[in-house]
Amino acid sequence: MSLINREELLKDLIKRLHAGDAFDEVRAEFVKEFEGVSAQEIADVEKSLVEQGEVSVAEIQKLCDVHATLFEGSIDAIHGDKRRDSNIGHPVWVLKEENRAIERLFSERIDKHAAALKEGQSEAVSALEKDLEDLWQIDRHYGRKENLWFPIMERYGITAPPQVMWGVDDEIREAIKTARSNLSFEKRTQFLELLALAKEKIVAMISKEEDILIPMVSEVFFATDWRHISEESAEVGFCLMDNHSEWTPPKLEEAKVDGKLMEQGVVKLPSGSFTPEMLSRVLNALPIDITVVDANDEVLYFSQSSERIFPRTTAIIGRKVANCHPPASVHIVEKILNEFKDGSRDSAEFYIHLGDKYIFIRYWPIRDEEGNYLGTLEVSQDIAPLQKLKGDKRLLDEA
Repeated sequence: MSLINREELLKDLIKRLHAGDAFDEVRAEFVKEFEGVSAQEIADVEKSLVEQGEVSVAEIQKLCDVHATLFEGSIDAIHGDKRRDSNIGHPVWVLKEENRAIERLFSERIDKHAAALKEGQSEAVSALEKDLEDLWQIDRHYGRKENLWFPIMERYGITAPPQVMWGVDDEIREAIKTARSNLSFEKRTQFLELLALAKEKIVAMISKEEDILIPMVSEVFFATDWRHISEESAEVGFCLMDNHSEWTPPKLEEAKVDGKLMEQGVVKLPSGSFTPEMLSRVLNALPIDITVVDANDEVLYFSQSSERIFPRTTAIIGRKVANCHPPASVHIVEKILNEFKDGSRDSAEFYIHLGDKYIFIRYWPIRDEEGNYLGTLEVSQDIAPLQKLKGDKRLLDEA
């Protein structure tokens, strides 16, 4: 079977699933026609469908579990020396070890405490509160994919799978939040149903990560990509395994910036000048998060202040800003940027509660003297401490 016919047949099978054909019939035909298929081919087909407008990302997201089940057992996940899960500390190893930790959290704690709650043991509620607090560390697990793996995938032209997976990640986050908000002895029946739904989605995502995502990226990522992911991972954090052996990547020759040349450079501004190091330190000293997007909607810069609000890694430099946001909010980002470009909007702001923080997010267009659009500035700040200020403070406290 030629590559073109193979792609067309795969495309037809996926389209039939989306059209509502019987799953068993589609699976039977798939098993009949294919002895094995790479995860990359599935990604290419879904990308083609999305680009052609035949299937939306949201539609693929809805049937993501069906796709995973359809291709289960048929994906050629054996890539010889491309397998990285045996390298202790390697990002692939970390991802899998976190999945094992999530599975243990369910089998050793959550499942047992849920069974106790079902039997009417009220003390199980407090145990489950702790369990779900620990389970929420899965947000870091997904955050590393979204902030480190996905930008590199996009650079290699793998665009549809990250969008779909991010959407499902957010569904899981929401499922966990909903379950936690309904955790009580009085609402135990409803809670247990919500918990079962969250677990089902989590288990399915583990399968997609290990049977589809890892084989897919192992075919295209280079050692420098894995090293970058490894070095930046601590910025986002780890899930249920803060302490683990670190991976020592192979030594590679890299182009390095001469520190002396850096010191000699001067950034001249209308009201003064800085050395690049001084300018960087000034921006990082501000108690806010700054992100700058250029006229092509690509991330140009972000600050690294001590009061970080959202995780940022250097993997986002050059990334389309729309891909830095969850699929559900992309249309809002694009609307703001389009209105900045056509001059119909000069600012945008949002404010949201994140735990004990109250985040104020503001956007402004950057324009030259003639009013031509150059890019967008995003500033995020935790204003919860500011809301607590009262009275006046005119002198420096001595204490």
